[in-house]
Amino acid sequence: MIAGMTMSKIAVSLPGPLVARVRAAVRQRRAASVSAYVAIALEEKATIDDLKALLDEMLAETGGPMTSAERSAADRLLGIAERRPKGRAR
Repeated sequence: MIAGMTMSKIAVSLPGPLVARVRAAVRQRRAASVSAYVAIALEEKATIDDLKALLDEMLAETGGPMTSAERSAADRLLGIAERRPKGRAR
């Protein structure tokens, strides 16, 4: 969190198993509090959304989404394993 940041309190509804995992993280000292855990998760999600918007804008300026061949070539360059449909073993 940023020091001196104005805080707002909100109420949200979450699935029970997710709440249990968050509370376990707090008990295990992986987060200072449930609020801190949720704030970090939301900040990460907002960053991902911003990056996706930037990527979409860049792709629009350069001709659209990558083809499957371009994606495979990029994955090879980045050392990312080939994507497989779920449930199918090699």
